[in-house]
Amino acid sequence: MTDLYMNNPLIHRDRQLGKSPSEWVRTFACEDLKPLIVCRGPIRKEAMDVFEEMGISHYGILLSEKDSIVYANALAPELRQLTDSTRVHRVPDYTGASKEERVERIGQIIQIAKDNNYDSVFAGYGFMAEDEEFVAEIEKAGLSFIGPNSRTQADAGKKDEAKRTALAVGVSVTPGINNVTARTLVRKHPTREKLLALAKTEGIELDAKLLKDAKLSLEDLADEILYASYEKGLDLYSIEELSAQVQIEVENMFKEYPGSRIRLKAIGGGGGKGQRILGASLLTAKNPTDKQIKEAAAETPTLVREVLNEVKANGVGDNKNVLVELNIEQTRHNEIQLLGNGEWCVSLGGRDCSLQMHEQKLLEISVTQEGLALAIEKAKQAGRKAEVKALESDLKVLKRMEDDSTKFGQAVGLDSASTFECIVDRDRYYFMEVNTRIQVEHRVSELCYSLKFTNPKDKNDFFIVESLVEAMALLARHKKRLPKPERIPRFSASAEARLNATDASLSPHAGGMIRYWSAPIEGEIRDDQGICLVNPDTGMFMRYKVAGAYDSNIALLLTKGEDRLASYQHLAKVLGKTTLRGSDLATNLEFHYGLVNWFLGQNVMAKPTTRFVVPYLTLVGQLKEEAGKLDTVAAFIQLKKHYAKKMAEQFPDDATIGKSMSQILDRKGTLVTRPMDKLLEDPHLLSGWLSLNRNNFTMEKGKVVWHDNPFVILADTYEYLNMTFDPSAPAAEVIWNHDNDLLQNGLRFYATLSERFKLGMHEFDKLSSLLEKEKPQVGFSAEEWLEIQSAHMGFEAGLELLGMLFIIADNTKFWAFKVEDDLEVTIPDYLHDADLQTRMKKVLVPPPATKADEIVAICGGMYYGQEAPGLPPFTQEGMHFEKGQALYIIEVMKMFNTVRATFSGTIERIIMQGADGSIVQKGQPLFKVTPDEKFVEVDPEELRQLKRENTFAYLKAII
Repeated sequence: MTDLYMNNPLIHRDRQLGKSPSEWVRTFACEDLKPLIVCRGPIRKEAMDVFEEMGISHYGILLSEKDSIVYANALAPELRQLTDSTRVHRVPDYTGASKEERVERIGQIIQIAKDNNYDSVFAGYGFMAEDEEFVAEIEKAGLSFIGPNSRTQADAGKKDEAKRTALAVGVSVTPGINNVTARTLVRKHPTREKLLALAKTEGIELDAKLLKDAKLSLEDLADEILYASYEKGLDLYSIEELSAQVQIEVENMFKEYPGSRIRLKAIGGGGGKGQRILGASLLTAKNPTDKQIKEAAAETPTLVREVLNEVKANGVGDNKNVLVELNIEQTRHNEIQLLGNGEWCVSLGGRDCSLQMHEQKLLEISVTQEGLALAIEKAKQAGRKAEVKALESDLKVLKRMEDDSTKFGQAVGLDSASTFECIVDRDRYYFMEVNTRIQVEHRVSELCYSLKFTNPKDKNDFFIVESLVEAMALLARHKKRLPKPERIPRFSASAEARLNATDASLSPHAGGMIRYWSAPIEGEIRDDQGICLVNPDTGMFMRYKVAGAYDSNIALLLTKGEDRLASYQHLAKVLGKTTLRGSDLATNLEFHYGLVNWFLGQNVMAKPTTRFVVPYLTLVGQLKEEAGKLDTVAAFIQLKKHYAKKMAEQFPDDATIGKSMSQILDRKGTLVTRPMDKLLEDPHLLSGWLSLNRNNFTMEKGKVVWHDNPFVILADTYEYLNMTFDPSAPAAEVIWNHDNDLLQNGLRFYATLSERFKLGMHEFDKLSSLLEKEKPQVGFSAEEWLEIQSAHMGFEAGLELLGMLFIIADNTKFWAFKVEDDLEVTIPDYLHDADLQTRMKKVLVPPPATKADEIVAICGGMYYGQEAPGLPPFTQEGMHFEKGQALYIIEVMKMFNTVRATFSGTIERIIMQGADGSIVQKGQPLFKVTPDEKFVEVDPEELRQLKRENTFAYLKAII
């Protein structure tokens, strides 16, 4: 396809359309566009790159004080690229802490644009990108907004309005309430007369047509009054009144949908912010009692305040509407990429974003009609009927979603990039919301499709756009002049992993310093906002501090392939070859590597739901807990004793054989134990390794039976752990020289045998059967045959130890968490247990070391001692607290985390005396307490003895 374009004399692949040989193409040049970039993160760097490639030379960026002042070494790395200081503009935090600050900030941004000759604003995928007021003010100021216009923002960007629009055009929506603020007002003023009297008292003027419309419902009238009140900056209800109404709606929905949870969602949220779920205690209750329902709904007021706080909608005059929706449990999160110019709207396939936690996406996979058709054909050829049926269902759902999404886009006059988000339940889908901005994961769609804009008068005259940012700029500059494009397939599949600053339990971990980051490998697409840009003077990597003021994303890692399997395989390679070093640095790199390999070991076409990640992490926590019971050195020493005894019994008259075997094992100690220790230390790596090797053994009568060659698996394990020989790498991170010599000798030995026997390197059952024969095979002499058998025994000796890893999996029921033939994921019920999930989270990341009479900060962030301004503090000196009681809130990576007591006790002294919003460090003492129960410390020697006993118990299954 690329050759076709390159051979056409009218096609100019350069993004500078003004240089095209085609007169028609040149009319779509954007070189004169002068955008101000008012976002941060990877999208800011991407916009800078795309604008430069388009020939746009006059662009600027906005920096907040958090980019460059508050956090040392968090200086925007893009400044290494944009060295013209006159195009770098500074303002306080973009979004502001209140409505008043937001209004002030909007004015400052518009003034910066006017003073510096910018004609447009690009807001990426931050909050400002879908702020209807911000966009409207930009338009009023005579500037272009590179994104959907204010009308589209109003009709589609607010979640309540989007649901109403979806219903109007016949799109199925999630069951729930989208006008709880109107219901709050009607409860307070329950008649038409009282509502109109309120409007008159507050000086709110209503359209005369509304006043005459006797059929207008009370709730619709209340909505009209509320929208007018927002424009005047009035509050017609209190947060307490709103919370009470939401609680009523939640209780009613619990009664209507027994056994379900309810999701609260602020209408202006995004990126997982402003959402909470309640009702976990009712999941197993088929007929909950009124008491159970009231207890489950009691948390509603707290959660309403949390969602409003997170999206900064708790100020006077803010629209505080909250969606109250049924949380459909076993669902996948799919979304459709849209692009429009106000008249036409096209879809660019789908993305599966089901792998998420805390409502934030982690791994995003392309879902296209071409990709599914290819997968269906391959499954048919392989005879996997259940898989074919499941994929055909997905293809039908995708087609419906794409059709409905373009219908919705045209209804709201979409004139830029947006995303139509849905939840998929087997063969049905429900519309969830529209993100009226470009998405973090937009490149997943870019890699699958390009856009072909053709001259209506000459089908051979066209240009290709492969970047959605470029398409947005084109639309901002040329709008309805652009003809409807044709989508052209590029790659059949793509994948994106979000590299986040989170610990092993995926909890936010701010404050770490990145000191080294390996270079991207071939085929890797890395969007890292410029962190990997080296010092322009020295060529050295520059330190970068991961600040807690922003969301947790550090980079986006993308791959593409001829099918989903290829994209997963390359993503696994990218993750495995990525090295990050620093101080107090924690990322989800290992989690991603383990997860991607888990799917590679199962089936990459699997259909995980949004409830996948937490039980998966719980299972990984169990792996770590079980792995902690083993001592590989003690196991290897015991294995040597076993071989010594075995050799003495087999060769009682020849002590040299036993001595020789002992020497062989001595040489292999570190070869076997070093990669094992790395797997035992990191359960995420162990999870991926176990999944990849799940078919390489069986358990028979309590013993491990190998079906693949342990020696070859050991070599693959070094590759998997990125520990292959590299003289330039630190010795602690790769295989040692003498171990590598032994490994390569063994691999050459088995490669020679496999070639002679005409077997694959992994056909161990057949190889073992041949080598057990006393009679020489395939032309070997008797002497050669004995040497081969002896060498085989020597190479395999000691590798039984790897079998202990399979015992860990067996003991934790690891294999019960699996992908079925119909691609559904089976998750054992016990992994949904909330108490087990909490305990395993602590296993994955033990709480900070603390004294028995102290409570310390669980992580770094901003501390709050009360639920919301004006409410009483959580704690007071002398107060008794119960296990599970809220003690404080910590804001990290823009998320508000309520921290609850893990035991009961009494607050003796509040050590943390700073004002709300004060920065605290992980492990910083907050309260002096007296626990109700004394903590008993475990004797370290007892732990060591227990570890040895467990190790010896494991050995019984492998020798």
